[in-house]
Amino acid sequence: GFRHYVVNSCEFNSSKLNDIEYTESYYYNKLEYIRFSSSVGKYVGYTEHGIKNAERWNNGPEVITSRGEKERYCFRNVGNDVEAALTKS
Repeated sequence: GFRHYVVNSCEFNSSKLNDIEYTESYYYNKLEYIRFSSSVGKYVGYTEHGIKNAERWNNGPEVITSRGEKERYCFRNVGNDVEAALTKS
């Protein structure tokens, strides 16, 4: 069998909201073939298939939706994560 999966993550490097980076990575059989990064603001392909999809997704509504994911996915939890980290240190 083949494995296809998507990993969403938020990198919290400081307590400032502008420093948070949201990434959405697509994998096929442990090989990352395309990634969206909020710091870049678009999809980047790493394989031939990923490059073709990145070009198509960057010209479609997918990139607009992914740009909003930083606010929806990361900002909702930043207060809880920062508060938990500060109370433990």
